[in-house]
Amino acid sequence: MGLTSFARAYPKELSGGMKQRVAIARALATQPAVLLMDEPFGALDVQTREMMQEFLLDVWRRTNCTILTITHDVREAVFLSQRVYVLSSHPGTIDQEFQIDLPRDRTVLIERETQFQTYVAAIQDRLRSLSKPVMDTLEPVKDVKDTKAKVDIHSA
Repeated sequence: MGLTSFARAYPKELSGGMKQRVAIARALATQPAVLLMDEPFGALDVQTREMMQEFLLDVWRRTNCTILTITHDVREAVFLSQRVYVLSSHPGTIDQEFQIDLPRDRTVLIERETQFQTYVAAIQDRLRSLSKPVMDTLEPVKDVKDTKAKVDIHSA
């Protein structure tokens, strides 16, 4: 897990990425067949998130554990997955499955590849089509031309 030098550190001394690695190690300690992860990297900065995504792929390759990740980040879903499921809302059911045919040994640089971008675009298009019926039922925004706002600026 790459945390040996922090074996005696307190949790408050660990970075966000280190805390995520500890959580993953703890979950893998029982050698589960399936690892469930709900928005595992949502609170991390971009650089740490990318590092953790590559780390998770490495863990997956070494353990052969099935990892089911819930995410709202389409790029993350494509990067981490062999399959992406788009869910409908109310009720939440599987709307469509996308098979992701990218190399197992991938780095974040794969996001520059046309095939990666094609997967992302197809999934985003599907998500947009699912949200369109909901958007069509919303009332239009009222005309705000007649609304007046007064701003008083006082100098000290």
